[in-house]
Amino acid sequence: MPHQPDICIRRVYEAAQPDDGARVLVDRLWPRGISKERAALTLWLKDIAPSTALRQWFAHDPAKWEGFCQRYTAELNANPQAVHQLADLARKGRITLLFGARDVAHNEAVVLAAYMAAHLPHRT
Repeated sequence: MPHQPDICIRRVYEAAQPDDGARVLVDRLWPRGISKERAALTLWLKDIAPSTALRQWFAHDPAKWEGFCQRYTAELNANPQAVHQLADLARKGRITLLFGARDVAHNEAVVLAAYMAAHLPHRT
């Protein structure tokens, strides 16, 4: 029976959980005040993060959310190598996408999780 890939989203500032699976930081910049040990990352996938220009344009402004989603999706479509790297991890089991933004509803991890769910072949 096909099912969605197992993708969670969590702020990198929250404590690692035993059921996080592969912990992937999807920010281009390292989060302030977090040690590498505390982050407990499996992978820091900078290349899948929104471009610096897109991040600066968006500036976490909810009024620009729809435009951010469209532009970031276009960047992901143009970046198959990073998407494949994340997809390979997702095929092995649960992944937790980590982000530093305060806004848990409007950030790249939300867009990326939806993108991966839509583009990954469903596991059987």
